[in-house]
Amino acid sequence: MSNATTDRKPATSATATTIEAAATAHGAHGHHVPWLSYLSLAASTSVIGSYVGLSKLLVVVFPVFLLAFLRFGMAAVFMLPWLRRGPTEKPLTGRTRFLLFLESFFGNFLFSICLLFGMKHSSAVVAGVIMAGIPATVALMSWIFLRERIAPRTLFGIAMAVGGIAMVALSKHGDGAGAATSGLGALLLVGAVCCEASYVVIGKRLAAELPPRRISALINLWGLVLVTPLGLWQAVDFDFGTVAIKDWGLLLFYAIAASTVTVWLWMKGLQHVSAAKAGVFMVFLPISTALIGLVLLGEQMSGIQLLAYALALGGVVLATWPGRAPS
Repeated sequence: MSNATTDRKPATSATATTIEAAATAHGAHGHHVPWLSYLSLAASTSVIGSYVGLSKLLVVVFPVFLLAFLRFGMAAVFMLPWLRRGPTEKPLTGRTRFLLFLESFFGNFLFSICLLFGMKHSSAVVAGVIMAGIPATVALMSWIFLRERIAPRTLFGIAMAVGGIAMVALSKHGDGAGAATSGLGALLLVGAVCCEASYVVIGKRLAAELPPRRISALINLWGLVLVTPLGLWQAVDFDFGTVAIKDWGLLLFYAIAASTVTVWLWMKGLQHVSAAKAGVFMVFLPISTALIGLVLLGEQMSGIQLLAYALALGGVVLATWPGRAPS
C-alpha cells in the first residue's frame, strides 16, 4: 500500500500514466518476498533445535512439570513489560482471549504432555517419522480452518520436507527399534503433531490481531496458569538445595530462549507468511539439532543423512521461492 498523499487538484493524464506504468512495472518484476519473515521463522525453529540438548540436561535435574512451571514463571517475570497494551491496540475481545488460551493449551501444555509421554512408549525411529509430519499437518489444517489456497509447488515442497526428515529418522535409527513402540505411544505422538499444527494455525490468526511481543507474553502467562497445579505438586517433594548454580543458569537461559525468543520470532514471521509455508520451516529444528551435535559434540553424519537434510532444505526453498506475478 502506498502512503503518498494526494491534493485536491485532478491528476493530469501524464501523472496518471506514470502511476499506471510504475504499477505495471512493479507487477512485472514479481511478488514481494517476505525475506525478513522467512528469516524469523527459520531462526525460531533453529533456536528450538539448538536447545533440545539443553532441555535433556535439565530434565535430569528437575521433574518434567516442575521444570515447565519454573520455565514459564521465569519467562513471565522477564516479559512483564510485554503484557501492557500499546497505545494503538484495541482491547482484547472474547474471541481473541479464547484464541490465546487455545494457543497456549495446544502449543505449550498439551503438546508437551503428548510428546514427553509419547516418547516414553515409542521408539526413536517411529517418533522421528511421526513428528516429520508436522509440515503436512499444518498445511492440511490451514486449508481447513484458514481457507488458505496452497499452490501445487508449495505442496510438493512440503512433501520434500516431510520425506527428508523422515529419512533422517530412519537413517539414524534403522536398527529395528520400531518394535518398542506401542499403539498408545504412536497415538500420543500423533496428538503432539496435531497440537503443534494447531499452534501454527491459531498463531496465524493471532498475528493478524496482536503484536508478536504481546502474544508471546500472554500465551506464556496462560502456560504458567495451566501447569502451576502440576508444578506445585512436584515441587512439594523436590529438594531445591541439590540444584547447582550452573543448573539454575541453564534454566534461566532455557526459559528466556524457549518462552520468549522463539515464540516472538515465530509470531513475527507469521505476520506476513501463510500458515502452510510457515509449517515448512519446522525442518530447521532437526537440522539445527544435528549441526549442534556435529560441531560441538563430535557426532558423525552419514551420506544418507546429508542427502535427507538437503532434500528437506530443498523443500523449504521450493515452497517459499517467489512465483511469477500475474500479467
